[in-house]
Amino acid sequence: MLVLSRHAGEYCRLIEAACLPDLDVVSATDPSRLPASASTCDIVFGEPSLIAKPLPVLPAVRWVQATWAGVEPLLDPALRRLAGRDYILTNARGVFGALMSEYVFGYMLAHERRILEKYDAQKERRWDSRPPGTLRGKRLGLLGVGTIGAALARTAKHFEMVVRGYTRVSESCDAVDEYFHSDDRAGGHGRRSLGAFAADLDYLVSVVPGTAATRSLVDEQLLAALPPRAVFINPGRGSVVDEAALARALSSGRLAAAVLDVLQTEPLPADHVLWRTPNVMITSHTAALSAPADIAPLFVTNYHRFVAGRPLIYCVDVELGY
Repeated sequence: MLVLSRHAGEYCRLIEAACLPDLDVVSATDPSRLPASASTCDIVFGEPSLIAKPLPVLPAVRWVQATWAGVEPLLDPALRRLAGRDYILTNARGVFGALMSEYVFGYMLAHERRILEKYDAQKERRWDSRPPGTLRGKRLGLLGVGTIGAALARTAKHFEMVVRGYTRVSESCDAVDEYFHSDDRAGGHGRRSLGAFAADLDYLVSVVPGTAATRSLVDEQLLAALPPRAVFINPGRGSVVDEAALARALSSGRLAAAVLDVLQTEPLPADHVLWRTPNVMITSHTAALSAPADIAPLFVTNYHRFVAGRPLIYCVDVELGY
């Protein structure tokens, strides 16, 4: 196996501690400086952005385990053609829900409790007795109700929020009060348009994967369907947002605020309009980092399945993109 990650040393220590049978491990932190034995590896484990470049010259690969939930760098059809073969692609799921909940609800609570405003008043020695808001009874809209969206929905119920979910098909999370779907032909009940989903939301949170179908999903039309009090939070994928439309909505007061962890271009260029847009908080892709201690056990579980010839968990459908 080739471990290709900025945290390769830590991953190797964790994998070694698992005492996996019949596994020889080599590692690298730089995709341009692989060990010579990498060409014989049938498993690659690491960060999709690092794996994508050398994958076409790793002829023995049968399985790629990503350390991220998103695997966009590995989905380019040209890359798979260059690789000259099919291989199993699995990603990391089920480990980011708690971190994403901390992030999303941290900023939602900061907004409701006016934390920054209270701190500004304190610095000015000004008594600010304006009452805070509350999450109780507020409407949360989740773009995407996979494992992360389901964790957010369950956390929302702790605060007695009303939860709407917008998904392609699934309706498996019972913490969602009402489901909306993009296609009326999809299974299940409660199918509605995206505009109906957005109507009267207090918070819109995007955790959909970055695919062709979700590109610029948060556009002028969707933003216009939100009430002016709404707050948009994106810890998911930057490609989902029409950033120019978002900047216009915030600058004109058609949207109350936005919290953006992911952007279309990262790092965000210094001259980008969002740096100058009012009521935006940019958190530089830190919402839910992949921790080796969380990800390594997923690999260990899948490795045992791989050597036993059993189906792997968290397989990515390369056509759907997740």
